[in-house]
Amino acid sequence: MRIGVDIDGVLTNRDQFQMDYGAKYCFDNNIKYEINSKEYNTSGIFNLDKIQYADFWDKYLDFYAKHEMARPFSSEVINKLREDGHEIIIITARWTSERKDKIGQEMRDTVKKWLCENQIIYDKLIFSSEEKLTWCIDNKIDLMIEDEPKCINDVSKAIPVICFDANYNKQCKGNNIIRCYSWYDIYLKINDLG
Repeated sequence: MRIGVDIDGVLTNRDQFQMDYGAKYCFDNNIKYEINSKEYNTSGIFNLDKIQYADFWDKYLDFYAKHEMARPFSSEVINKLREDGHEIIIITARWTSERKDKIGQEMRDTVKKWLCENQIIYDKLIFSSEEKLTWCIDNKIDLMIEDEPKCINDVSKAIPVICFDANYNKQCKGNNIIRCYSWYDIYLKINDLG
């Protein structure tokens, strides 16, 4: 099986990073907020305007991209999946992944280095747009592991999606959506699919 794997929110705990660093950003900038944990982006979680949202990621994106830890057992489970004969295709819409300029190239290099440092072995790495359905179809992906609600809903119209559980994707439900809570849970669910 060809398995698509997202990075942010699947290989990393993007949600917790946004909670921790978003609260610090608001404190440092004297921004009053009420956390909305059902929102996917920092702007919605903390009710940041466009300028604040851009400023937040200007301050923290490089740190996040280089230093955020991989989720527990992600590397181990991916290695098991590969040993079982599955192909692992990393598909990321990381903020600057489609940019053709120096900033985009630096982010692509950072992603590759991060995957290597975290011992995430893959068969192919795709820097996609946020519209991942086309990328999944074009690359003959049989199953996608994703956390972003719009991607889950779009991709699940064509192929099964393992939804990595988060407060912001609780509303994602359907016949092609399989909710999972950890990397070993993902491994068990993939084995159940046969």
